[in-house]
Amino acid sequence: MSTEQSLLTQLNILCNSATVIVGIGNILKGDDGAGPLVCEQLKQAEISADLIDAGTVPENYIQRIIKKAPQNLLVIDAIDFGATPGTIRIFEPDQLSSHVISTHSLSPRLFVDMVCQDINIDVYFVGIQPAQIQLGQSISQQVSLAIKQLSQTLAGIFPPGE
Repeated sequence: MSTEQSLLTQLNILCNSATVIVGIGNILKGDDGAGPLVCEQLKQAEISADLIDAGTVPENYIQRIIKKAPQNLLVIDAIDFGATPGTIRIFEPDQLSSHVISTHSLSPRLFVDMVCQDINIDVYFVGIQPAQIQLGQSISQQVSLAIKQLSQTLAGIFPPGE
């Protein structure tokens, strides 16, 4: 099974459900900007899921997510899980440490834990393995391709107007 087909199979459980997609990352730090760049592409595709480009401050959007009370929360971020750059992997919250050292002011896991205290929600992390996250660097070719693949997959799951 191809990576694209595998990703589609894993994410297809979100089909026809109220979902908020949150992109986390710093676009000034190369591949760390993967989450916001996916949100940008999905916004252009006018998908049916709610989109939040949280940048490096996902905690600023906790109340907005709680008020929407979606069935699913999909968090997209550059996560170093030791794979080849550009690899996309889906994680459940318990697979990520709450104490991950991150470029964000609040760890993505702690952010999700705070949301889950107030609403019953299924949470999925989509991690894109970065090649580099240095300030002033541009996005790597591998991560750029992963962003395109993930955006196309999500656009298929959340078509416009549904």
